Amino acid sequence: MIRSFAHTDFPLELLLERKTAPISVVLPAREVADTVGSIVERVLALEGLADQVLVVDAGSRDGTAEVAARAGAEVVQEAELMPEFGRVLGKGDAMWRALSAVRGELVLYLDADTRDFQVRFATGLLGPLVVHPELQLVKGNFERPYVLESGEMRPREGGRVTELAARPLLSAFYPELAAFGQPLAGEVAARRMLLESIPFSTGYAVETAMLLDARDAVGVDTMAQVDVGERLNRHQPLPELGPMAYTVLRVILERLRRDGRLLDDHAPPLQTADGRLELVERPPFLSLRAPA
Repeated sequence: MIRSFAHTDFPLELLLERKTAPISVVLPAREVADTVGSIVERVLALEGLADQVLVVDAGSRDGTAEVAARAGAEVVQEAELMPEFGRVLGKGDAMWRALSAVRGELVLYLDADTRDFQVRFATGLLGPLVVHPELQLVKGNFERPYVLESGEMRPREGGRVTELAARPLLSAFYPELAAFGQPLAGEVAARRMLLESIPFSTGYAVETAMLLDARDAVGVDTMAQVDVGERLNRHQPLPELGPMAYTVLRVILERLRRDGRLLDDHAPPLQTADGRLELVERPPFLSLRAPA
């Protein structure tokens, strides 16, 4: 059973007292100069909780890398990590490549485009791993309102792909994961050993595939979620939501085929304005290490 916590269960003082392993905070970033600096500063202000704050920049042209570096982050360009695997294929690929530069035993991925970032996003997600050594992976759970151009907020109307695709599909085919309130949340913390032992899907597929792979690797009893309150992220325009939803669908279909529960032919890639949307999977990091 997936365990649920509140961010208030894990005050900073408790984490500093119980911390026994180095922590790396990773922010995949693309054109987020207006938000990344304050996030880095607030994480670094947590009295040494994070031993490494790593910003993985996607060649941003708005000064994202410079802003992050001035705020105190270690900044790397995603294209310079694991270059033998060719061009970077979206956020999931950047998260996977970041493991080659991560030094901590606990790894926290945070979205770099969060407005009004609160430190509870970091302490809340890290808390279960620090306090409960049996846990392996923690997802963020939150309320995400839809913000109109006028500034008006509509509660519970954000996260359209989550509510219309991810959660219904998980409920239908993998009900043991249906308790996750935000299965597509970009905020996830995990033990590095787990992250290095599972493959990473690229692009929009990473969050759904990571849940399924973690379930297979360590079981749902070692997975948890933390309510971190309200989150405000940029809303994607509708033309981008279609490919996101189709990617989630294809991840579920491919897993059902792998499990022998679906016997039809391979679903074709989605044809988008930018070309074919393929599912690409990066191998577990542990498989890349030369045997001793």
